[in-house]
Amino acid sequence: MQYHLDTIPVWEAMEQNTACPLCALYRRVEAAEIERSLGGSVMEPDARIRVNEKGICARHHAQLFAMQNRLGHALLADSHTKELLKKLEGLEKKAASCEKRGLFGGGDSLEWVVRELDALCRSCVVCDDIQVHMERYFYTFVHLWKSDAAFREKWQASQGVCLPHAAELLARAQKHLVGSARREFAASLLSLVKANLTQDEKDLEWFTLKFDYRNQQKPWGNSRDALERTVNRLRGLCVGGGDGQG
Repeated sequence: MQYHLDTIPVWEAMEQNTACPLCALYRRVEAAEIERSLGGSVMEPDARIRVNEKGICARHHAQLFAMQNRLGHALLADSHTKELLKKLEGLEKKAASCEKRGLFGGGDSLEWVVRELDALCRSCVVCDDIQVHMERYFYTFVHLWKSDAAFREKWQASQGVCLPHAAELLARAQKHLVGSARREFAASLLSLVKANLTQDEKDLEWFTLKFDYRNQQKPWGNSRDALERTVNRLRGLCVGGGDGQG
């Protein structure tokens, strides 16, 4: 696979000093893809073919619905549903054919039907498009760490990344770094994640203790948003404000 550098968005995300710059990038890409899905691409034949084939996941249907473009959303859902009905008809015929031939005996005879049905509701064209962008950002991030001293310095002073994106970055480091560089990147990444999660946990513990009447007059410190920070660090940006600030 040919990778392309896209340094400006990665640098911009680092400059925001969020709890996870990759979460910030994901949100940015996701918003753009949702807007594009209900824009001119609704009527583009190639785009419609992809939507018809793969469909859209529940998360991104919810975001499309929130855009309040009901006609555009309905066009996407309608054409995909027509394609899905054809597949269901084929699946129904295959199931009936197998039953007639006596192939439905045994406790696990419906496993293949379950797999087929599950596949019909698991793919998402928006998720796929976002992943293409994120793959480029992962590669760029590792490349900048390796080749740009200023970026490495910025990284060391940052809040690191969330656990899911830490795993993603380590996977890319395994592919694109070798020897001491790979080990140094892993050590730096894990150290930052651990240090920031340790601070989150301390703040979170104090947040819980503040509900004890004996601590009511004591200062909150940095604990007021500790729940949001900790959850977002553990699972990626999902609660609280949309900027991922730590």
